[in-house]
Amino acid sequence: MVRYAAGMSDDQNFQIRLASRPVGRPSAENFAMVAGPVPAPGDGQVLVRTQYLSLDPYMRGRMSDAPSYAPPTEVGAVMVGGTVGEVVASNAPGLSPGDVVLGYAGWQKYGVQRASGLRKLDPAVAPVTTALGVLGMPGFTAYAGLTQIGKPKPGETVVVAAASGPVGATTGQLAKIFGARAVGIAGGPEKVAYLKEIGFDAAIDHRSPDFKAQLRAAVPDGVDVYFENVGAHVWDAVFPLLNDFARIPVCGLIGHYNATGLPEGPDRTPVLMSAILRKRLTLRGFIQTEFVAELMGEFLERATPWVRDGSLQYREHIVDGLENAPEAFIGMLDGRNFGKLLIRVS
Repeated sequence: MVRYAAGMSDDQNFQIRLASRPVGRPSAENFAMVAGPVPAPGDGQVLVRTQYLSLDPYMRGRMSDAPSYAPPTEVGAVMVGGTVGEVVASNAPGLSPGDVVLGYAGWQKYGVQRASGLRKLDPAVAPVTTALGVLGMPGFTAYAGLTQIGKPKPGETVVVAAASGPVGATTGQLAKIFGARAVGIAGGPEKVAYLKEIGFDAAIDHRSPDFKAQLRAAVPDGVDVYFENVGAHVWDAVFPLLNDFARIPVCGLIGHYNATGLPEGPDRTPVLMSAILRKRLTLRGFIQTEFVAELMGEFLERATPWVRDGSLQYREHIVDGLENAPEAFIGMLDGRNFGKLLIRVS
């Protein structure tokens, strides 16, 4: 028998769907908001009212039908995304109305999900929003990429691109916890100041006209680990500074997500391949899901106390209203958010 939360109203469900595939930078016309009935859970399922929706750069790739590591969102389908919400109806043992869960309901007010795919959250342990940020996919991405690919040794220099974002900020702080030196790259003086506040040894504004010179001065002994989130001119600045045996976890390339063709200029592949050979570089792309089964438990066990005692700090950028998700998402791709971007849905 389905158990419903007391006093639940027959409210409508609101969804944001992919209306069309963007060419270049997304626009509001690529999204459509649709109202419909609230779904009912089937056997082994629960109905969850979304409280918070996570907006992340990977979603831009899912809007495209170009080859990728995950299938594209179909035109007309609900936009994908991680969510934290309250169970309002349950048809599964172990979850009851009122429980707060981490799931993947996407851009909608209500979602039916299989109970086996949800993680129950305890608000007494940490704010539930952290399950979408520092103790969720972004934080785990930082941990997996750094521990499995970057492998910084005490005293080495770790450079982090997009360092004020949820992945980058966690990466730099973890590097410090592991005994390395952390250098962050971010856009704008406010973000640079924030990196220094949370313990980065140096922070540089990639918009500065002398960005390359500042970066070179910040890494007098070169770069041992470069955590790549951006590509573009940031990669161009870091590339000559890589030490022999440097490790480069490639997590994202937000500087190229809206590109509609190859960049102008000569083919620099031979220069890259020569450096990989000559310097014996490790250049490894990764998707955090490949490490979940092996590492997620370890990550939560180690990182939760760090968050609770302040060793691992985080910043959230919360926008109210599901209807504002498209504008907030587009702004994120332009670098306008500051911290983990969340939509407060209900």
